[in-house]
Amino acid sequence: MEKKRCTAVVLAAGTGSRMKSNVAKQFMLLKGHPLVYYSLKAVEASSIIDDCILVTGESDVAYVQREIVEKYGFHKVVAVIPGGKERYHSVNNALEVIRQGGLRIPNQDGFVFIHDGARPLLTEQILRDTYEAVSTCHACVTATPSKDTVKLVDEQGYAMGTPERRRVWNVQTPQVFDTSLITDAYARLMRSLSELEQAGVPVTDDAGVVELFTDTRVRLVSGSYENIKITTPEDIPVAEVFLDKMHEMSKET
Repeated sequence: MEKKRCTAVVLAAGTGSRMKSNVAKQFMLLKGHPLVYYSLKAVEASSIIDDCILVTGESDVAYVQREIVEKYGFHKVVAVIPGGKERYHSVNNALEVIRQGGLRIPNQDGFVFIHDGARPLLTEQILRDTYEAVSTCHACVTATPSKDTVKLVDEQGYAMGTPERRRVWNVQTPQVFDTSLITDAYARLMRSLSELEQAGVPVTDDAGVVELFTDTRVRLVSGSYENIKITTPEDIPVAEVFLDKMHEMSKET
């Protein structure tokens, strides 16, 4: 079967307030490189991904284009665009580029890989596994089985129940979808935002958008416990260890 076209959307527009730093999280140095560098490096080297839309803060677009995309030679990045107030606004901005034919080569019948730039341990294996899954299921997310027992709580913080641990997974990125599926789902989301806000319905990830606005089931694809998201300062030394391990493994192959 001929490979379909794959566009990565890398999100790097957050403020990173929980990092307790004046520097935006995506620009903080991790082993000498900006955090977002690692996701883009994985995309650039991938045989799965054909092009990439990078979403960053509105005031950072020129800096990112010059000091990250051009400096490190990320040729697959075909657009650096501003994000929005919420994550879903940033994703929609990227999808609008695809809808409007803003890619060098259109991707109307392929797949979109949405990835958080704060997850620097993206691997080719993850990209391959999600590509294989989306090719048959139309929607998939990288995830790992929960190692911990999870409790459901009420408004006062009292336990309401304990779901079976084998049925609880921690969702990561990339989250991968048919282009037409995710662009249509997000178009419906943007038309329904006021209603969702009034009803108190949260929108936390792309799979949730697909679940809300389509009948497509989202498949969970086993990812890696090392595919961590850098959220607090304590995550940095952990990521450094994992990066060293990845580097050593690449030298052995």
